[in-house]
Amino acid sequence: MLRVEQLQVAALPPLSFEVADRECLAIEGASGAGKTLLLRAIADLDPAPGQVFVDGAERNEMPAYEWRRRVRYCAAEPQWWTETPRACFPEPSARLDRLMQSLDVEKQLLDRPVSVLSTGERQRLALVRAFIDEPRVLLLDEPTSALPPQAAALAEELIKFHMLSGRSVILVSHDRAQVERLAHARLLLSKSADAQTQVAHAP
Repeated sequence: MLRVEQLQVAALPPLSFEVADRECLAIEGASGAGKTLLLRAIADLDPAPGQVFVDGAERNEMPAYEWRRRVRYCAAEPQWWTETPRACFPEPSARLDRLMQSLDVEKQLLDRPVSVLSTGERQRLALVRAFIDEPRVLLLDEPTSALPPQAAALAEELIKFHMLSGRSVILVSHDRAQVERLAHARLLLSKSADAQTQVAHAP
C-alpha cells in the first residue's frame, strides 16, 4: 500500500490519500494543476515536504535508489541516458522477453539507437523498463498517449496484470475511457484556494 500524508506540492493544499494493493488511483485536474509534479514528488524526484510510505516504510528511511526501485515513475515523454534501450536492461531474461511480447515490441528495437526510434516505440520500451523489476507502485504519466489503439489496449492489459499481482498504480491520463477502465478511485486537483482536493471512489 502507498500512503501519502500532508504532501505539499506547488500551490496545492497538503495532500493525504492512500492507494491500496491491487488498485489504481487516477489523478485528475486541469492543465497546470500539478498532476505531473505530484507524481514526481511521490517518486522523490523533486523535493516536497510531507511523508510518503510504501508498506509502512517512509521514503526518507532508505536510499533514494531503493525508494525509486519500489516506486517507479514513467514520464509522459520518457528520457533515455543510453545510446540504445538494451543498456537499460541488466541482461537478457525470460521476463524481458515476456514484457516485450506482451507490448508487441520487436526485439531488434533494443539495439537500435534511441534517436531513431519513433515516439510510440520509445513509449512502449519505457513501459518495459518501468515494469521490468516489478516495482511495488507504478506512477504512470500519460502512458499510452503516443500509442495506437491496439498497442494502448495491450499496455492497459499489462497495467491490469500488474495490479492483479498485488501492486498499486497511480495514473494520469487525458483518455477518459482509459480512466474509466482502470481506475478504482480518483483524486481531483485544483489550484483554487476554496476548492477541496478529494478522493472519490469510482463506481
